[in-house]
Amino acid sequence: MNIKEIKLINFRNYKEETIVLNEGLNVIVGKNAMGKTNLLESIYCCGIGKSTKTNKYKELIKWGEKYSYIKITLSKKYRNHIIEFSIDDQDKKRVKVDGIPLLKISDLLGILNIVFFSPDEMKLIKESPQERRRFMDISLSQQFKDYLFSLNKYNEVLAQRNKLLKENFKNENIKDMLSIWDFQLIDYGTKIIKYRYEFIERIKKYANDVHLVLSDNLENLVLEYDSFIKYEDDNQMKINYQNKINENIDKDINLQYTNYGPHRDDIKIFVNNIDIRKFGSQGQQRTASLSLKLAEISLFKTEIGETPVLLLDDVLSELDESRRNKLIHISSNLQTIITCTDFDSDIKYNRIEIENGRVKNSNK
Repeated sequence: MNIKEIKLINFRNYKEETIVLNEGLNVIVGKNAMGKTNLLESIYCCGIGKSTKTNKYKELIKWGEKYSYIKITLSKKYRNHIIEFSIDDQDKKRVKVDGIPLLKISDLLGILNIVFFSPDEMKLIKESPQERRRFMDISLSQQFKDYLFSLNKYNEVLAQRNKLLKENFKNENIKDMLSIWDFQLIDYGTKIIKYRYEFIERIKKYANDVHLVLSDNLENLVLEYDSFIKYEDDNQMKINYQNKINENIDKDINLQYTNYGPHRDDIKIFVNNIDIRKFGSQGQQRTASLSLKLAEISLFKTEIGETPVLLLDDVLSELDESRRNKLIHISSNLQTIITCTDFDSDIKYNRIEIENGRVKNSNK
């Protein structure tokens, strides 16, 4: 999978630019605040359907303009695609694939598969379980349409159940009222949990292999999916899920929200038997985050037969020289787009210089 060309009109600080990319390593070089990260954001929009920075889409429009437009030409193993992503000043978003408008933004996922890493992705390890669930959800949603469907349905049911708890917690019939939602909650929730268990089982070997390379074979990385129910056959998992809800229904009513479900699950992350979510150094957390992201590449290739596009936003400055060189070597084997203020390497790469939203020079 490779992006051939990106066209931007009125996107962030870009007026109108066309950027041609190579299949291997592409390095976007420029001073800070020149538009390097904006370029990666445009790719993210066309892959995931949303911004890396904001939920207000009109913020993507260049100041003083009425609309913003992104067009990506993409080459895949069996066919090419054109993705068009546009925003107007009323905050309305429109997406087309090969000229056909998408009715749901979820239909975009899986067309352009991406793995994105930036200094903010350190949150994956050191911050709340929400960041680790987000990691799983974005990766699985790009690989499996059924997962995305189940996740969306689960979130809808969970919102309705929590609303019921908040508005009717004093109603004497509240338990009967909750049972209406519980069947769907358990059905969709069990599917999500199974997908995530299997995802962690598949990715953990890739992640440890990468981590050993990055740590000079000094550190072993171990991942475990941390859920309120064990991985078993579907029927037993649903029984255990129902039992957990029944055991905690009074707690849910008292607190006015649903206390157990995949929306509260986590990933345990150990380096040499130390839980680095709590006790890891910043260097360990950074390396583990990068290992997880790079492991996604192998997982994508195995699951869907396509290698994703790797986006690395200003991460080289966060790594020591050894890890930086290893990352560049790994990423040169697939289409990678790196942003940085300066770059020098013996590896062949496509250098693109950006200044104030303009492409100054491109050496292919």
